[in-house]
Amino acid sequence: MDNFATTDAAVAIALAGERTGTSVDSIKRAFLDNLFFVQGKPVSLATQRDYYMALAYLVRDRMLHRWNTTAESYTQHRARTVCYLSAEFLMGPHLGNNLINMGIYDQVKQAMEELGLDFDDLLAQEEEPGLGNGGLGRLAACYLDSLAALEIPSLGYGIRYEFGIFHQDIKDGWQVERTDKWLRYGNPWEVVRPEWAVEVKFGGHTETYVDDQGRYRVRWVPAREVLGVPYDTPILGYQVNTANTLRLWKAEAIESFDFGVFNQGNYYGAVEKKVASENLTKVLYPNDEKLAGKQLRLEQQAFFVSCSLQDMFRILQGQGLAVEQFHEKFAIQLNDTHPAIATAELMRLLLDEYGLDWTLAWEITQKTFAYTNHTLLPEALEKWPVSLFGRLLPRHLEIIYEINNRFLELVRMKFPKDAERLARLSLIDESGERYVRMAHLACVSSHRINGVAALHSELLKQTVLRDFYELFPEKFCNKTNGVTPRRWMVLSNPRLSTMITSRIGDRWIKHLDDLKQLEPLVEDGGFREEWHGIKQAIKRDLANRIHQQFGLLVDPTSLFDVQVKRIHEYKRQHLNVLHIVTLYSQLKQNPNLEITPRTFIFGGKAAPGYAMAKLMIKLITAVGDMVNKDPDLRNQMKVIFLPNYNVTNSQRIYPASDLSEQISTAGFEASGTGNMKFAMNGALTIGTLDGANIEIRDAVGPENFFLFGLTADQVVQLKATGYQPYHYYQSNPMLRDAIDLIASGHFSQGDGSLFQPLLDKLLYQDPFLVLADYQAYIDCQHTVSQAYSDIEGWTRMSILNSVRMGPFSSDRSIREYCEDIWKVSPMAIHLTEPSAIDASLSHNLTCKLS
Repeated sequence: MDNFATTDAAVAIALAGERTGTSVDSIKRAFLDNLFFVQGKPVSLATQRDYYMALAYLVRDRMLHRWNTTAESYTQHRARTVCYLSAEFLMGPHLGNNLINMGIYDQVKQAMEELGLDFDDLLAQEEEPGLGNGGLGRLAACYLDSLAALEIPSLGYGIRYEFGIFHQDIKDGWQVERTDKWLRYGNPWEVVRPEWAVEVKFGGHTETYVDDQGRYRVRWVPAREVLGVPYDTPILGYQVNTANTLRLWKAEAIESFDFGVFNQGNYYGAVEKKVASENLTKVLYPNDEKLAGKQLRLEQQAFFVSCSLQDMFRILQGQGLAVEQFHEKFAIQLNDTHPAIATAELMRLLLDEYGLDWTLAWEITQKTFAYTNHTLLPEALEKWPVSLFGRLLPRHLEIIYEINNRFLELVRMKFPKDAERLARLSLIDESGERYVRMAHLACVSSHRINGVAALHSELLKQTVLRDFYELFPEKFCNKTNGVTPRRWMVLSNPRLSTMITSRIGDRWIKHLDDLKQLEPLVEDGGFREEWHGIKQAIKRDLANRIHQQFGLLVDPTSLFDVQVKRIHEYKRQHLNVLHIVTLYSQLKQNPNLEITPRTFIFGGKAAPGYAMAKLMIKLITAVGDMVNKDPDLRNQMKVIFLPNYNVTNSQRIYPASDLSEQISTAGFEASGTGNMKFAMNGALTIGTLDGANIEIRDAVGPENFFLFGLTADQVVQLKATGYQPYHYYQSNPMLRDAIDLIASGHFSQGDGSLFQPLLDKLLYQDPFLVLADYQAYIDCQHTVSQAYSDIEGWTRMSILNSVRMGPFSSDRSIREYCEDIWKVSPMAIHLTEPSAIDASLSHNLTCKLS
């Protein structure tokens, strides 16, 4: 045993330096060591992928000191911890972000270049983890970044989907989905923790019994059990020692191979349990149109929240804390309704596994959970058929029934003889087929409920959650979303970030309000010229990429008019297309007409089962095909659909954009975060008074925002008085010409029926008031064109949009959550010197083995 304690000091220092050193020389040595000893490749046989993996492991090595020290400090101090439960974490590539946060980006880039490697090409090798669908998952990622940057003890909990959001190809103008094999080359950023695996139950039945103390108890006898194995990823804080953890759960079979069945010749049967169990975490958001898909999605949600809660109890017990202190140790945030089953699961664990009585268990549960709502669409509030729920989670259904009984008694006391209110508030929808309402469960079980933009939070109280607000007004609050400037400015837009830092220093990266210090420079001609020059250089980069990818030449001096987001009717990409078709029609009718040259850029994925959204993509690409090859337009317009929109691609698009299209129907977008990323990078917004657009407009100034369209109140009033979209078509010649041109088959090789489903819905239903807002949108776009013709004026507005975006940092959001909801304080992490690492490890190991 003495050998463990007699490590030579010089060797310890050298070893620590190789693992933690950040000089260019130590980085080069560590890189070559990883290439040989980790990747197992000599330089002569190494691929770009090998080089990337060697570099990624080099960076991870330098993160481990912070990561291990953070975990140890949290344990020693029993730190109150935020647990962020989310079905999505759209983290984006890790390498560049970790280099920024560690402060070694320049050293690593220099080291790679001295070794003769293209650093940007190495960054491009990383497979993006597609563990989210859009804004929900990207918000979760921004919040984890800010939690670490602000030194808040926290854990992110989610699912390690083997196949993430699909890879989108465009074939003949149509979206084609390909499997997202993000794990095919391995993931150097994660560490598997099989020793912390937990078992999760499904199906079966419950039994009642009386325990030794004479108490009525319930035992769940499951039909099957699945093993949840945690995979941990470090989340570094910017320029601090904190490295929090994202813990994602993979499903495995408890017994993955039945040797007896195999010997009987049933080779498939021998691995049947393994296949069935692992299917649980195979795919992000399985298609739930059929019952099997619904069951799998519910299983996923129950699986990851049970794993996460069991893990919290392991941490609680490991720190010597009592079960009754659970709510003191953990603040759990439900990121939308997907993890809402966690409230019933915590009750089950407290009641059945730890023997607490109902009153105490319910008190702990309500003090633990807070719920973020992300939607105003009633159909998007999850609910599950009672028959399915009871078959899959029989004990949870019993608990939900009991919660509901006690809750409805409270409602009766406050609102006597109000049967309709009781029916609306019940956790069980009994209006037809019986459903469990997950948003209702989250509202009842949480001590706080928040929306994600000022308008959204007010509309929640007036519409989908009105009854809960009237019952529990003290629970409701607003926490406007934010985005991290580390990824969305420093990493995505290094030219602009360097310019900003040269003027005001780098404190702004963690205190985004400091950007206001640049505001006086808006009147400095040299500053404006430099700002405009940076924007043009970035636009040239994107134009070159478009040329390489599509063979299409676009003018980088044209107005880059960009709408990149999930494809959905309420986001109204088809309104944007109607504007394009209107301009096209005008140019065809008057070939000598001069317009402000524009490059229209679209991107986004349609849900695989969403036929109308897929047809919208086809319309965009069809119009683009015609516009881009028509010589009559004299290159005054180009239309591009960029496939496979994701974090990686968005980092190229936001900095190059001039105009940000935020044109959802007022009252339908909860917040939006793309609007913030665009504005931070100097794009101007054309938008409705929807979501966070309202707060952005207030912040940047109405004169620096292109506003159009009906307000949320006007939308409600118009629908209430009998909205007739066909009337707008009949009475507006420009609109009629645009729709008729599409209907004629002009953009579909003479096939007038191709886009008829989309046009019919606009003409006879138009649930998102596209036609009602059309003329206001056209007029506003004309104002945009006039403004862009004045480059000096446009640059002024661009600067003011960026420098006034301080309130939209996710750091501000997280501070508000910490103060108002979680009641959690920062905890600084103090590192030992690298040379002391081995000595400390040696001492601890000696003590343990003695």
